[in-house]
Amino acid sequence: MKSIKVLLRRNVANLGKIGDLVDVKPGYARNYLLPQGLAYQPTDANVRQVEHEKRAYLEELARQRAQTEARAKLVDGKEVTISARANEEGHLYGSVGPAQVAAALAEEGQFVEAENILLPEPIRQLDKYDVQLDFGHEVTATVHVWVVPIRGEDADEGETFPPAEDDGQGDEPADEVAE
Repeated sequence: MKSIKVLLRRNVANLGKIGDLVDVKPGYARNYLLPQGLAYQPTDANVRQVEHEKRAYLEELARQRAQTEARAKLVDGKEVTISARANEEGHLYGSVGPAQVAAALAEEGQFVEAENILLPEPIRQLDKYDVQLDFGHEVTATVHVWVVPIRGEDADEGETFPPAEDDGQGDEPADEVAE
C-alpha cells in the first residue's frame, strides 16, 4: 500500500505525538488529519511552525504539571474520617466509595474530584485504608481514610440493623393518625 508522510501538529492516539513525522494512508491524511488541523505537509516552513507549537505545548504541559503537583502535595498524607453504619463484625451496611471520600476531603478543605480517587473496589469494612489519588500527568497522592462506626445521637448502642430511610418527621403524622 502507498503511504504519505505528514507532520503531526497535535498528539494523535495510536499514531504519534506533536512534531512526529509519520507515515499514513493518503485517505486518512486527506480526509481526517489535514482537514482537522492535526497534521501538516512536511515542508520546511511547517517544520519550523510545528517546532514552535511543540515548545509552547511543552511549556503549557510543564505549567499544568507544576500546578497538579502542588495540588497533590496539599492532600498527600491527609487523614479523613468517614462515619458509616456497621454491624458488630464491622461490616458496613452499604459501602464507601470515591464520592464519600471526596466529600470527606471537601469537609477538610481539600477539593478533589471523585474521578481522581482510585478505589479498586468499594470499602465495605470498618478499618483504615490508604487510598490513592491520581491527578493525571503521572502525579499521585495517598490519603488515609478511617472508616468508623457512627457514634452518638445517630446510633443506638444495641442497634444491629440499618434504620429505615426517614427524614425525622415521619413519626409525628403516624402518632396523630393512631389517636
